[in-house]
Amino acid sequence: MRGTMATVALGVALLWGSAYAQEITLDAVPPVVVETVPKAGSGDVDPSLAAIRVTFSKDMQDGSWSWSTLSKETFPETTGSPKYLEDERTAALPVRLEAGKTYAIWINSQRFRNFKDAKGQPAVPYLLVFKTRE
Repeated sequence: MRGTMATVALGVALLWGSAYAQEITLDAVPPVVVETVPKAGSGDVDPSLAAIRVTFSKDMQDGSWSWSTLSKETFPETTGSPKYLEDERTAALPVRLEAGKTYAIWINSQRFRNFKDAKGQPAVPYLLVFKTRE
C-alpha cells in the first residue's frame, strides 16, 4: 500500500510540476539582477569608481528604485540622483567610495521593493557586497 501511495504522490507532483512549468513565461516572472558593477563579491574594487550599476533581466520603470541599506556604515556616500541608462534595464547610483572599505547594498529588500519592471512587478531582492582596495 505504501508503494502505491508513494507512486500516486509522485505522479501528482510530476503533473503539478509540469503544469506549473508550462505557465512560466519571461513576461510573468519578476525581474532579477543579471549583472552588477562592481561585480558582487569583488574584493579589489577601484575606490575611484563613480557609479554603482545594476542591470536587470527586464525593462524597468524609470524613477522607481530601492537602493537600501544593510547598515548605515556599509552604504556608500551618494553624489547625485539615481537614474536608468538608455537600455532601460541598467540603474546607476552616483557614489563616492572610500579605499579599503566593505560595502553592502540591497537592491530591493524585504521591506523596500521599488525596483519594478515596466508592468509594475517588483524585482527579486539582491544583496550587493564588495570591498574597495587600499
